[in-house]
Amino acid sequence: MQTGSEDPATAVSGTNNEANLPSDKAVTPNDPTASKQSAFMSADIKFVKEDRIVFATQGANLRFKALENGIDLYSFSGKMMNCGGYGQCGTCVVDIVEGAENLSPRTEVEDRKLKKRPASCRLACQALVNGPVSVVTKPAKSR
Repeated sequence: MQTGSEDPATAVSGTNNEANLPSDKAVTPNDPTASKQSAFMSADIKFVKEDRIVFATQGANLRFKALENGIDLYSFSGKMMNCGGYGQCGTCVVDIVEGAENLSPRTEVEDRKLKKRPASCRLACQALVNGPVSVVTKPAKSR
């Protein structure tokens, strides 16, 4: 007499999960190797004036990470009239003192809004962080 485990159809369906374990494991979010890979895709953002380091995932928006962590980007007028991160007002200016190569390229909006500022200045709302960077918030305007 044949038992369920000896039945070929049952054996295939019964061991299907075990047979596919390696491929299932590769797409599982709880995969230990996946978490190790994502750990390497993080970026440290050092806010110099505040003497704080914020951890962000690669590709995070600089403005969002600053505000999320209680870092004040805006002067008084900027607090009253900022555009909410759409690159329209130019009030979230930061100076990148280290790691500028770890940010996304400067946008056309930044070129227009920051033409009287040093090349190291960025709009936090337009900058995506891809690696370690040091930032000075509310930099003085150059004359």
